[in-house]
Amino acid sequence: MPYSANIEKLQRNFLPQDYTITTWDSLQPYFTDLQHRPLESLQALHTWLLHSSELEAAISEDACWRQIKMTCNTTNKALEDAFNYFCMHIQPQVQQCADALNHKLLNCPYTQQLDPTTYHTYLRSIRKSVALYRDVNVPIQAELAVEQQHYGTITGAMTIQYQGQEYTLQQASKLLQHQDRNVRETVYRAINDRRLQDVDKLDALMDSLLTKRNTIATNAGYGSYTQYRFKELGRFDYTVEDCQQFHQAVKEHILPLVSKIYQAKQAKLGVPTLRPWDVDAEPTGTAPLQPFTTGQELLNKTITCFEQLSPFFANCLRKMQALNHFDLESRVGKAPGGYNCPLTESGAPFIFMNAAGQMDDVITMVHEGGHAVHSFLAHNLPLSGFKEYPMEIAEVASMSMELFSMEHWDSYFTNPADLNRAKLHQLERVITIFPWIATIDKYQLWLYSHPNHTSQERNAAWQSILQEYSVPELDVTGLQQYRNTSWQRQLHLYEVPFYYIEYGIAQLGAIGMYMQYKQDKQAALSNYCKALSLGATKTLPELYQAAGLQFSFAPSVVKELIAFITQEMHSIDQA
Repeated sequence: MPYSANIEKLQRNFLPQDYTITTWDSLQPYFTDLQHRPLESLQALHTWLLHSSELEAAISEDACWRQIKMTCNTTNKALEDAFNYFCMHIQPQVQQCADALNHKLLNCPYTQQLDPTTYHTYLRSIRKSVALYRDVNVPIQAELAVEQQHYGTITGAMTIQYQGQEYTLQQASKLLQHQDRNVRETVYRAINDRRLQDVDKLDALMDSLLTKRNTIATNAGYGSYTQYRFKELGRFDYTVEDCQQFHQAVKEHILPLVSKIYQAKQAKLGVPTLRPWDVDAEPTGTAPLQPFTTGQELLNKTITCFEQLSPFFANCLRKMQALNHFDLESRVGKAPGGYNCPLTESGAPFIFMNAAGQMDDVITMVHEGGHAVHSFLAHNLPLSGFKEYPMEIAEVASMSMELFSMEHWDSYFTNPADLNRAKLHQLERVITIFPWIATIDKYQLWLYSHPNHTSQERNAAWQSILQEYSVPELDVTGLQQYRNTSWQRQLHLYEVPFYYIEYGIAQLGAIGMYMQYKQDKQAALSNYCKALSLGATKTLPELYQAAGLQFSFAPSVVKELIAFITQEMHSIDQA
């Protein structure tokens, strides 16, 4: 594939090469220049767009580094203050000026002469931003940006003690693979008991976030935050009704398969009933998978894996490694979760995660590695706005990489039996994650269609929806106290509202990519890179089409894709 990871930081032609954002006063003159600059020709507009993009990239990267540093160390007050300063004193001013520049662009007569094949989606996004913007919402959005990060601070401080040792919840979860069932149950209960200690704190945080989000929607003239957020997320190509169709497809075609997976798991373990602390366990005498021990080993093995798939993919990780753009291991005081943070100006993104030596950490690593490859492929697009690709295609990038990379997981496992176990684990995970995606998405629709609900009503709605997408093969008897507020585990509800069904839509796309890969590896990888290199210059259905995919999550499509994965699982299980 003719792609290179030897990208360089964007050359500045508008900002001084050594300029660093410190205060709004130092930043304002560049916005003033753009606001008052005459646009008297199409060429002048093109230059203006490039300069605007350069400014956007510098601001975005500065904000990203503040967040990266804070999430890597949530106990450092100075890093938190630096992030909060940006959110409260720089970003609100940027928003107001950006709105003025958006109006300037849309009112410029030469804008109509921009090539529609290149600028259609960009200008559509600009019009969307103009339609949503309200001065009154700027300070509320600033408060939200700060407040949403409290989730990471609260959960990042959660640890448990087990046999005299302190574990983060991510580290402790590895013990859920222990062969001793009593150990698994003890750790499961300890993790969930620890979560219960902060239920009220996380409830209060959610109350505050919901109030602010609903106010923003009302101020913008929308009947609900759902309507506002769908517009804000750029969901131009599917609706709430489409999401509900996805929920139904999960019920019809996936829940029955989840039941079979759990039945097989119970039989393999030889337990009277399958309990939540059994799901990740192996039968007595079968040691848990141990794909790596340290973050550095995880990175090295992933580079080896990617090298076999495509040298370009491996070189992307090597470039990031040379720049020290990884923080992989779990530790006390680090925010939970994992992410790939695009750095618009530098090009090489940053990967953050909480590895603890588990198989799921390998999946997270290759997942974020897929996002990283996407960042590399889109870096050379001329405008920052061209790189703000839809999240649904972004998750196709990451989830497809999970499945592509399975072919080369011998980088992590030298034992063929362990390799097959790892592949089966991944394909089972592809299936079993769908009900959780449907649960979270349906719950979010409920949250924002009942803006005045109480915390008790919220938890009751959660229990009802959770039960709807649960299967009887998993015995949760006596665990209701944990399940009542288990929605609090999902950071997306706090930090990126409504961002979750993307995983379901993209998982279907990734399965489609994997079907291609099994038929013609090089053609699939070519389609993958071609689609990702388009960034945001095409609509979501067009990006799927470029990848050789159909953009649909109708029950009939889901049925076909799930049948393929079921066959793949059967083949591995018989190997």
